[in-house]
Amino acid sequence: MNKTPFFSIALALGAAALTACSGTATKPEAPLEGARIGGAFTLTDQDGKTVKDTDFAGQHRIIYFGYSYCPDVCPIDLQKIAAGFALFEKQQPERAKAIQPIFITIDPERDTPAVVKQYVSAFHPRLIGLTGTPAQIKSVADAYLVMYKAQKPVGADAKGYLVDHSRQAYLMGPKGEPIALLPYDGSPEQIAAEIDKWTA
Repeated sequence: MNKTPFFSIALALGAAALTACSGTATKPEAPLEGARIGGAFTLTDQDGKTVKDTDFAGQHRIIYFGYSYCPDVCPIDLQKIAAGFALFEKQQPERAKAIQPIFITIDPERDTPAVVKQYVSAFHPRLIGLTGTPAQIKSVADAYLVMYKAQKPVGADAKGYLVDHSRQAYLMGPKGEPIALLPYDGSPEQIAAEIDKWTA
């Protein structure tokens, strides 16, 4: 990749800020509108079924990349995202039906469909977990500007490695277009408010 996820996202956010200063009374432009984030993918869900990005056509998507063996960051992020989405479900049950939360692993070697299934079930009943081959995961991670690198030790503890990765919680539109970054480190109220703002 020529640009880091953070640089590309900063450019998108900067463009939105300039638009906001134009003085027009139109609906504010989404922070990530026009950014080259997302794209086609073919992965495997927690039940072993093939899933394509087109399967979510017409739905907003909340997409988070991580891995099940993550000792602290991923589960905390997912807990907060799930709590925010659950609050939004309570506030706007009909609109929430048109939003699909998705977890995509960046550790396909260990995160088999069975492992992913057990993992996502701990956060939200509607959270879908996706895995795939290393090549498939690299392709989708690149499309979403997610960087990751496994820190694999040599020796008996080789299976206990950690994976460094960038942290983004994307809100994508019904056509798979990028809309905004959700505040994964915020309160449920903040996350729910952001979902409400951009899916109305």
